[in-house]
Amino acid sequence: VDTLLTPVAPTPAFALGEKVNDPLQMYLSDIYTIPVNLAGTCAMSLPCGFSAAGLPIGMQLIGKPFDEATVLHTAHAFEQATEWHKRRPEL
Repeated sequence: VDTLLTPVAPTPAFALGEKVNDPLQMYLSDIYTIPVNLAGTCAMSLPCGFSAAGLPIGMQLIGKPFDEATVLHTAHAFEQATEWHKRRPEL
C-alpha cells in the first residue's frame, strides 16, 4: 500500500465557536490525526466534500515514513480529478 485514505475527523467541521466550552470534544475532533504523528509517518489533509449543513469534510492521506513525495503526488492527482479544493463553505 502506498497511501491510506482516512477521515480527518469523526464528524464534519463544526461551526465557529461551537465547541469552545467543551475541551473534550475539541480534543476528540483531532483523534484521527494524532496516531500519524505518534507513528512518525507523513500525512496531509484535503477537503473532500460538504455535509448536509454545508460544513466541510476532510480526508487524510497517510504515507510511509519519509515518503512525502508519494503523499503529495496522490493529493495532487485527487485535486486534479475533483473540485473540492476550490469550493468554500458559507460563513
